[in-house]
Amino acid sequence: METKEKFLSFNLGATDTAVISLQNITEVLQVSLPEICGVPQMPSSVLGIYNWRGEMLWLVDLDAMLGYPPISQGTNLLSKMMAIVLENKGKYLGLLVRQLIDIEWLDTNQMKAATPELFYPKISPFLQGYFINDSEDMIFNLDAITIIQAPIWGTHN
Repeated sequence: METKEKFLSFNLGATDTAVISLQNITEVLQVSLPEICGVPQMPSSVLGIYNWRGEMLWLVDLDAMLGYPPISQGTNLLSKMMAIVLENKGKYLGLLVRQLIDIEWLDTNQMKAATPELFYPKISPFLQGYFINDSEDMIFNLDAITIIQAPIWGTHN
């Protein structure tokens, strides 16, 4: 049985790599900070709202949300950041990431279970598991649906 799926890989923090299944990704786009409309009283990982295809798209600093240093701190106003637009049941959410790496075929049978002691507490709830690549590095498999449904969005999404 074919158990390979396509994933988008990208950097998390300075050294980690994560993937999200392409099934939940609608689009990837470039945004810069001035294009994001800040919203008061939101968690610091929520950068604000972006006008996407005439819709309001919430943008989240994925690194900050998962307990890494925020991406938005290190960027100047003009630099472009990559946003991955996730979709689940008509709800959209934009994840800002440091850098996209590639589209990869990964065998979901080879995914290992994410045990809490291996990962930061902030990242554990959003992990489906992890892969080990050819160079023995761990690749985090993030669960797009859990991220979209995260309680921090509450009524805002």
